[in-house]
Amino acid sequence: MTEEQAEARPVTRLVGDAILVGSDFIDHGAIDIAADGRIVTVGPEADLGPTDASVERVGGLLMPGLVNAHAHTPMTLVRSAGDGLPLQQWLTDGVWPREGKMSSDDAEWGMRLGSAEMLLAGVTTTCEMYLHEDAVVSAVRAAGNRLVVTPGIIAALAPNGKLDGRIDEIVAFHAAHHAPADRVSVGFGPHSLYDLSPEQLTEVGDRARELDALVHIHLEETKTERDDVIGKWTGRSATELMADIGLLDGRVLGAHGVWLSDSDQRLLGEAGAAIAHCPVSNLKLGSGIAPVASMLANGITVGIGTDGVASNDDLDLWEELKLAPLLARGRDLDAQAMSAATALELGTVGAARAIGLDDVGLLEPGYHADIIRIDTDQPAFTPGIDADRLTSLVFAGSARFVTDVWVAGQPVVADRACLTVDVDEAMAEARTRGHRLL
Repeated sequence: MTEEQAEARPVTRLVGDAILVGSDFIDHGAIDIAADGRIVTVGPEADLGPTDASVERVGGLLMPGLVNAHAHTPMTLVRSAGDGLPLQQWLTDGVWPREGKMSSDDAEWGMRLGSAEMLLAGVTTTCEMYLHEDAVVSAVRAAGNRLVVTPGIIAALAPNGKLDGRIDEIVAFHAAHHAPADRVSVGFGPHSLYDLSPEQLTEVGDRARELDALVHIHLEETKTERDDVIGKWTGRSATELMADIGLLDGRVLGAHGVWLSDSDQRLLGEAGAAIAHCPVSNLKLGSGIAPVASMLANGITVGIGTDGVASNDDLDLWEELKLAPLLARGRDLDAQAMSAATALELGTVGAARAIGLDDVGLLEPGYHADIIRIDTDQPAFTPGIDADRLTSLVFAGSARFVTDVWVAGQPVVADRACLTVDVDEAMAEARTRGHRLL
């Protein structure tokens, strides 16, 4: 047996009552997983034949782990801060005064708690924009989830608005921590075009393209933001400015996109850019409803995200999964504006592609075995008619039905208990630290 054959040899077989592959269900299915944590085969157990692998008959519905396309998870320590304020006042009066006191240890405990919260809800991958990036990586490595980390670049926090080596710090951080095969990918997190200048973003874009790294930026979250950018930069929208300076020539993820114009959407679609749609946060802050159906029609890759915990106030992606199609239908007055299948894609493989991962979000050979088990023996999924199963999963699904979670084939949640984070300890630390920040 060659080394390549040995690596592809299944070591674990998970057997469920059903497996979700794309938008189709395989009844009495099985997933064979290799030692490297990737899927070898998926199909009806009867078709896979006998195996020497360890067989775990877990039952239930096995589906891909959910992917959070935009989050600031250490904000668990400032959960619910500043409710009722518009975005800018919410930041300046509610959130930033507390975050300004946050230490690296604080951020690590906030990230640990948030990682556990996501894993218990079946969210196996998250894309984070935050400072204290070393602490974010440390917490995730302990928790065992998958991470795309984009260290924050904020001119407002720099002396005289100058970045003063911050970009070089992130390049060095990328060299030290970028390891997609080991669950961590590194990009750049420039805050926004109302914070950074086009010249500063040009430098970010240049360095990101050298590394083929993701640029993750807040984009058109509020009408005020859109108007301010247009007024500040000679009548150009943020998207137009990004195109002008070549930022869209690289890999770009814009968070929110609520106020994108039709022409902005065409620019993003033509560039192959992505948007992270955060419906709960956008509604809570009164920012508006993103034109997601139009974005998809314009060729934009869209994933859903929770945003930070202070503006959500949780990390339960099932809420976003349900709201995304509801809002699309309500906005367009069209019950066909977004299907359940499209919504599920936005929360799995669509979000994975939006954050730059092409081997996450599907249960197919070659993909990482990031898998969650759903207990479908519940009133919410009854009567369980075959033709309605996908619709029920999207509109009746909930974190409370997630029982088990695997990341790269390794168990991280079993029987609704997190195996990698001491949740009681993390909550105790978050209480102490959150009160100190207040």
